[in-house]
Amino acid sequence: MTSRYRVEYALKSHRRDEFIEWIKGLLACPFVLHADVEHFDSQFPQLYNENPDDSDIYFKNHENVVAQDCQKRYLEIFKDVENLIEHTILIDEINDKDVFQNSTSRLRKLVPSLGRFFTPLPLSEAFLIEDERRAISKRRMVSPSFNDVRMILNTAQILALTKIYKDRTKTNLKLITFDGDVTLYEDGKSLEKQSEVVKRLIQLLKMGLFVGVVTAAGYPKQSGAEKYYERLKGLIDYLNSTHCELTKSQKENLLVMGAESNYLFRYNSEMKGLKYLENSEWLLPQVKTWDIRKIEFIMSSIYKHLIHLRNKFNLEDSTSIIKKERSVGIIPNPGCQILRETLEEMVLSCSNKLSLILKVDSKNLDSVKVCAFNGGSDVWVDIGDKALGVESLQKFLCQNESEELEYCPIKKSESLHIGDQFASLGANDFKARLSACTVWIANPIETVAILDDLINFMT
Repeated sequence: MTSRYRVEYALKSHRRDEFIEWIKGLLACPFVLHADVEHFDSQFPQLYNENPDDSDIYFKNHENVVAQDCQKRYLEIFKDVENLIEHTILIDEINDKDVFQNSTSRLRKLVPSLGRFFTPLPLSEAFLIEDERRAISKRRMVSPSFNDVRMILNTAQILALTKIYKDRTKTNLKLITFDGDVTLYEDGKSLEKQSEVVKRLIQLLKMGLFVGVVTAAGYPKQSGAEKYYERLKGLIDYLNSTHCELTKSQKENLLVMGAESNYLFRYNSEMKGLKYLENSEWLLPQVKTWDIRKIEFIMSSIYKHLIHLRNKFNLEDSTSIIKKERSVGIIPNPGCQILRETLEEMVLSCSNKLSLILKVDSKNLDSVKVCAFNGGSDVWVDIGDKALGVESLQKFLCQNESEELEYCPIKKSESLHIGDQFASLGANDFKARLSACTVWIANPIETVAILDDLINFMT
């Protein structure tokens, strides 16, 4: 049974996705108005008393009729939302071409926090697929949930990227990036060779796709290669095995972006492992202009603020504060735990502190991107974010203009980021929405399921 505590916590504004909540509200109307809540018409009791053998047939027929009616009404809503998304994409394209144009789509008026759509979303088709899996239309007591809508949006995005929706898009998927913890492997764990995720990643590489891991874990230079190997051990060991069927170029389509957007590694066949790439080879032009003194000022300010928060919540004996080159965070000591509410309080407090820093010295600091996030058991503040991380990969893979590479340029509509943290605040996958299409999963099992859909739809 869901506790009142969990319900109230989930309703906090920083833990919600307004677009999903808005769709949920639309679906609640047909559920309430047209779902028959197990109250069958007056003929049913009489039918059961007169001929019990016919009652089961009547029950099934009745349920099928109600389910079909609900499915029809849900489908109409998803088709309407689908059309609103297409209109939003059109308005955005017009605004991009005309600097004097500043139109706002109807959908953005209804959901002001809405971001950019890089592809149309075939929601009606995705709903039918998920309805078959989740029996949404057949439920009479539980209305379409947050997870129902999240999974429908995920499936719609996969359909769009794999050309299943051929009449609406010419998108060809080229780059897939993943979060690490909770997406590829359980929190704090690593990829094992027998992992189901590894099998799917190998299939993606075999199909010629670029596969990137964009993680908050930050380890610089060669020491980083060893650390990331520990996290991706099962995948890299397979690439090094004698029975690996991948070509050299397919193997080297594996990349790791560490600390959001600060350290880049690429699999190297000669080294049989990850090779550290110097920043000069791949950093975006705007990032190269960042002043190291400004970065140090931000890091030292947040470091002092975390000390203040640790003292405020009496965590001196149970936590440690770690300051790295481009990140600073507070972590629990072995055997200790930081309360979920405290983690949320600290990440929101750090976000507010960053806003004040950038506002006070906006002329000097506004170009530096920073993200604060709740890692599930700790809180970190990183220079850069996953939007820059994904964009860096898109540009790096196509930086050699002297070669006519068939996969260049890699557009936002040709990139997919899969992660578990997409809440508006305190979630570092959220920023990836600025640079790629996204899929919001809850655990590695869902990652496997979404990759199965992706692979099946592409083949």
